[in-house]
Amino acid sequence: MIGRFRRLLRSFFPALCQPDDAWALQHLSPEEAPLYRAMDVRDREHALEVARTLLSRHPDAPGYAVRAALLHDSGKALRPYYPLERILAGLYSPKVPAEPLKGGLYGAWQVRRHHPEYAARHIKDERVAALVLEHHRPQSLWGQRLHEADQEF
Repeated sequence: MIGRFRRLLRSFFPALCQPDDAWALQHLSPEEAPLYRAMDVRDREHALEVARTLLSRHPDAPGYAVRAALLHDSGKALRPYYPLERILAGLYSPKVPAEPLKGGLYGAWQVRRHHPEYAARHIKDERVAALVLEHHRPQSLWGQRLHEADQEF
């Protein structure tokens, strides 16, 4: 609960976010680094929290699982995703099609629901893309572990 409150506070004050981008970039491939850098500072900080939680619980985590943790929300970078939109989409998110991606609250609902798909389209490593796709609906052991780490924040 405290983690979610911190995230809410930082959604309105992104200057409070100070992600350790150097740490993240050490774990990502050169092809994945631009996907990470394109993410909003708030999403990068969250991604780092998830990746570090995953590693603290599972020091044996394979590199592809850590990279998936760092990129699991990178699909949100396709369009601006404003704080009020994030909050409203978190409270209510109807079923909407992934395409065409729109603006406004409708687009926020699309991003909320389909960001794993948007991200996976741009990730070349099939193992990383598969975990990103299943981070909301885990189907594998590492997908479940990523989901559990993500749920803390």
